[in-house]
Amino acid sequence: IMGHDAQIKSAWNPLEKRHCYDSVFYPLKDIISSVDFAIANLEVTLAGPPYIGYPQFSSPDELAIACKKNGINVLVTANNHSCDRRNTGIIRTLSVLDSLEISHTGTFKNIKNRDAENLLILKKNGIKIGLLNYTYGTNGIPFSDPVSVNLIDSALIKKDIANAKKSNLDKLILFVHWGSEYQDLPNSYQKKYNAFFYELGVDVVIGSHPHVIQPMEYVSKNNREFLTVYSLGNFVSNQRKEGRDGGAIFRLSFNKKDNKVFISRKEYLLTWVHKFERSNKIHYQVLPCSKEIYLKKYFLNEADYTKMYRFLTKSRAHL
Repeated sequence: IMGHDAQIKSAWNPLEKRHCYDSVFYPLKDIISSVDFAIANLEVTLAGPPYIGYPQFSSPDELAIACKKNGINVLVTANNHSCDRRNTGIIRTLSVLDSLEISHTGTFKNIKNRDAENLLILKKNGIKIGLLNYTYGTNGIPFSDPVSVNLIDSALIKKDIANAKKSNLDKLILFVHWGSEYQDLPNSYQKKYNAFFYELGVDVVIGSHPHVIQPMEYVSKNNREFLTVYSLGNFVSNQRKEGRDGGAIFRLSFNKKDNKVFISRKEYLLTWVHKFERSNKIHYQVLPCSKEIYLKKYFLNEADYTKMYRFLTKSRAHL
């Protein structure tokens, strides 16, 4: 979830004198709300005004409000833009998420919060899932005590996973901000760390940062499952070049049988960002890529439908 300048401008309602992002996510509300936990990467800060996009993002709080209204109830916050407004931005972002009762991990106000919140535990129907979140860096912008951002560091991750295993988890998911921007395939850094995560007993790895979709892999061997989604691409942004104008929702289901938890369903749903003009204003909507009904339902003209369909067919072939 990104917030470029054009998105901020689009969300402004001059009559009500406020920002509103509800319509951005609305086409996917039913899908997002249908799961127990909907997790997204918040790749902006909620640091307050001035509201600015690239290169140092601060989006209006209404972006997070719209996430909650449309079913997103967990946000991971460790990415290369975590420190865009330094310590104060991290602290305010987390305060806003807490006020909305949106669960989160990856960045922390202080060491006490990290100790308590680093391992985010999600529980439902007797199944207990752990979530950890790390980023390769913060664009060279430092953070300082008491604030902390989870960086990809083998010693830190090894220690965190060892601690996580003390919580009697059924599955452990790592959400990792890594890879090379705009590259369709994982690089050696991603592959090295993915193998490292497997060795440490991680069950699922979900990646972000490349801004394009990268492969998804599933291995089942010796009664052990390991699933990797190297990059989900862009859920919403103002990036319009081919391949960067969409992404994937990855839907995962767990089932408990004989006191053992297995992945019972794994599937992706391709999404495309529709940027269009209506009533002399630019709008954004994240659409599920599929049927021609969207030509009429979501105001796609023939040119936009062609772009969406090209993204759909190329992504499916890639995956």
